[in-house]
Amino acid sequence: MKLSLVAIALIILSAGCSQQDQKVKNYTPRTITKNEVFNDFPTNASDSISVLTNSEGKAETFGAKFRDSTVHIQTDPADQSKSPTKFASAQFINKQKTALLVQVADSSGLVPRPFLIAVKNGALEVVSLYRPSKGKEDLKFSKGVKKIGATGYLVNNDFFITNVTAKVYLVKRQNPDDRIQGDVLLMSPDKQTIVFAVKDVLYQVNYRTDEVVSEPIVAGSPKGDEAAFNKWITDNYAFEKNKSGNTFLKYHDDNRIVDMKEFK
Repeated sequence: MKLSLVAIALIILSAGCSQQDQKVKNYTPRTITKNEVFNDFPTNASDSISVLTNSEGKAETFGAKFRDSTVHIQTDPADQSKSPTKFASAQFINKQKTALLVQVADSSGLVPRPFLIAVKNGALEVVSLYRPSKGKEDLKFSKGVKKIGATGYLVNNDFFITNVTAKVYLVKRQNPDDRIQGDVLLMSPDKQTIVFAVKDVLYQVNYRTDEVVSEPIVAGSPKGDEAAFNKWITDNYAFEKNKSGNTFLKYHDDNRIVDMKEFK
């Protein structure tokens, strides 16, 4: 009899744990505002976000949990069934684990959909990292979350998120209606200017000040070989600080006529 009672208790406990594991909460993403910071410090341990790892299937996916609930992101406000919980990537952007950068895992073939899951004043919110774009080659150049060294993350050529401080900058576009139609090439030594190779120019944007420079790519650059092109750029261009204190790449022509005023 005692064994039966113990068995029943274990079944009830197991069912309760199973229900708790399956507890979920839907979050409707809000629109991000310019230069927001997501660096809250938790008042207690439960204010931190947990990352769940799922190794089932062909590719590893991730989930997010806040307190006792798995996070569902309702990507379509009119349809609760469109609430993905699986992410292709998930990385914390601050040390206290109150801001998580995720990218929805799907096979739609569309532009990647990144979101920020963040704690603010003890409450969880989801923020959409999306800006409308009419670019003809958005699918080619929108590569989701791209880590840029230890400095931060570039998101679909539209946002730059600083690591540790968790500040989100809107990257100034070359054309206001289009996402930057090029690949990121490198960053300036001061880690503030992002250089994009866009057709026949190096489009450069200081994400902190919004100052931009378009430096022409001179004739003679290698075509079709990314490594050779990158080396050619570093051999023929150099970063220089301008009058406003921002650093940009400039072409250096060894055969140019030097004006002696440059040495005064």
